[in-house]
Amino acid sequence: MIKRLLILLLVIEVLGVLAVAAGLRTWLPDDWPATVAVLVALAGGVLVLLLVRMLIAANNFRISWRARSVPGAIHALNPLTAARLFLHEFASTMLTSSWYMLRPVGLQWQPQARGLPVLLIHGYGCNSGYWRPMSDQLRAAGINHYGIDLEPPGAAIDDFVPQVQAAVAHLCTATGSAQVIILAHSMGGLVARAYLRRHGADRIARVITLGTPHHGTVLADLGPGSNAVQMRCGSDWLGALAAFETAGDANLQRTLFCSIYSVHDNIVAPQDSSELPGARNLVFGAIGHVALGRHPEIVRCALAEIVSTQQCDFV
Repeated sequence: MIKRLLILLLVIEVLGVLAVAAGLRTWLPDDWPATVAVLVALAGGVLVLLLVRMLIAANNFRISWRARSVPGAIHALNPLTAARLFLHEFASTMLTSSWYMLRPVGLQWQPQARGLPVLLIHGYGCNSGYWRPMSDQLRAAGINHYGIDLEPPGAAIDDFVPQVQAAVAHLCTATGSAQVIILAHSMGGLVARAYLRRHGADRIARVITLGTPHHGTVLADLGPGSNAVQMRCGSDWLGALAAFETAGDANLQRTLFCSIYSVHDNIVAPQDSSELPGARNLVFGAIGHVALGRHPEIVRCALAEIVSTQQCDFV
């Protein structure tokens, strides 16, 4: 469903570019060669589209900045690192929405692979195509993995749990493994927690979350869908989930978690909402939310956590 919506969005964007180009063409000198005039008009249309997308990204940074948690001095930004942060996040957003998510990952099985397989769970408004850069690295490392597509996009988080259960079973059957490692982005980390609440940790060796709003985010106030409501700061759903995890034996589940996040996340705010008590929390700076799935530092960190878990499984 997300793929179809993205195709529709891309069609609308192309039509918008053409409409702007047609308007610009009427303003260009009549004595310009026709080919040059068309190319200039199209370039102008593309530029307008990029500026609109940049304004959307800038507004997300503005909202997240107003609700920010205070980062340590080690993560302080200067004008150059701030510009790199914005441009890398903008590029990641464009690539993800216009290319990666048009190519869902699915099951990536390699006969010679060793170690525990990895289940990839995407975040809000995405599909498994979000994981394309990470999938390339997992494949290069010889790690079996499976990217699940959560449907429908606006469902309640608990409604995704049966899909995760089926994906875990499918991945275990396909690889012959008794357990899997979950790598989840954003809302996907909350889906993983909801799965553990219902089914326990028997088949889960490790959960690695990237930029998950474990305690909610103010930007969820702007999102449609039951899942967005559940991700609002102070939501009843988040409170009930935390209460379950901190009661009795369930508290042990959080020791399975490694939460990787950025103090400059532009979607999860306050950014320390990604810090999960009882988990291994790894903090980075100058990285945006969408970029977490492809930034070299985060990819290396996530792969190190996966390999470490696999090695412990062999001991």
